[in-house]
Amino acid sequence: MTITTKHNILTFAISALATASMSMTAYAADPIKLANIVELTGAGATAGTNFKNGVELAIKEINASGGVLGHKIEATTMDTQSNPGIAKGLTQKAIDQEVFAVFGPVFSGSIVVSMAETRRAEIPNFTGGEAANITTQGNPYIFRTSFTQSNAMPKVAGYITRVAHIKSLAMIYGNNDFGKGGHDALLKALDPSKTKVIADISTDPGQVDFSAAVLKAKQSNADGIFVYVNEEESARVLRELKKQGWNKPVIGETTLIGQKVIDLAGDAANGAVAHVGLTVDAPNPAIRAFRAKFEKEYKYISDHNGMKGYSGVYVLKAAIEKVGKLDRKAVAAALHGLKISTATQPGVLMDVEFDEKGDLNRESFLVEVKNGKQEVVLVMPMVSTKK
Repeated sequence: MTITTKHNILTFAISALATASMSMTAYAADPIKLANIVELTGAGATAGTNFKNGVELAIKEINASGGVLGHKIEATTMDTQSNPGIAKGLTQKAIDQEVFAVFGPVFSGSIVVSMAETRRAEIPNFTGGEAANITTQGNPYIFRTSFTQSNAMPKVAGYITRVAHIKSLAMIYGNNDFGKGGHDALLKALDPSKTKVIADISTDPGQVDFSAAVLKAKQSNADGIFVYVNEEESARVLRELKKQGWNKPVIGETTLIGQKVIDLAGDAANGAVAHVGLTVDAPNPAIRAFRAKFEKEYKYISDHNGMKGYSGVYVLKAAIEKVGKLDRKAVAAALHGLKISTATQPGVLMDVEFDEKGDLNRESFLVEVKNGKQEVVLVMPMVSTKK
């Protein structure tokens, strides 16, 4: 072999190594693409906007600290207009864009439809939706950032029967996947108790006038009322209850006492009690830090939906780091049974664990609205996983 030939081989080898190095550097710089498919207009605008802002705040923080495995995160936000059909179409669009994960929709009726698309594409999908049927269909790619109704409603029932000592209950609920799911879960949880539902009142999604529904509840002479509708409707129900002079316990779940609901309902929200999975008023250092950062960024106080979006991105980060590579299928598999502590991942806000269905388990809170603010009156432990 001549000196010239050896030189050419060496030059080729060096060139190949340089090319490979450049390729690896470019690959490492490739972003992790997320799709934020949420309700920015329509009945879900409050929930979707808060969720979106929470996702974007988490992404901003993670990127500022070096990203995930050296990759920055990029998110594209799309508006479902609170329409399940549009949500499905936007999810298909996100799949075409080869996103790594999808966040949203928040509304249960939309995620039930759109998650079939992410399942087929084997893309992890995080949702703030609470309807029980979201995670009962055996979808290995769906993960909640909120409690399922199956875990939340037994806590609500316990408060109604053992703390408030309510013997007869009126229920106002929304006639959609979210409302009917919560309605059925609460009835099941109340069944063994002495509390009986004596007024079962269904309302339409987006309903504006609740005078007839509240009048029916009053006429039942129930000891208390349980309200389970979306945020905008919750404020209207609270105002109508005050207008008609309701002076008995008003009980609900997360959507009844969100900050936006309190702002819209004004004094009518005072006295309402609800079980919440997340609240920015919790006596928790990580949550208080989130509240301050969110308010600084967006100039208003986040509700639970902002916390759901924010913590969900950190859950994804934890799963990717556990797997050690950008593999969507492996990340989804790792999320099942994953336990994440705030000691190692403060952005999850509270210690959390996921079961094989994609449902989460963590502490939660009972809050009461006092002087226009949520006040935590009880910290409720994780749901027992013992058989």
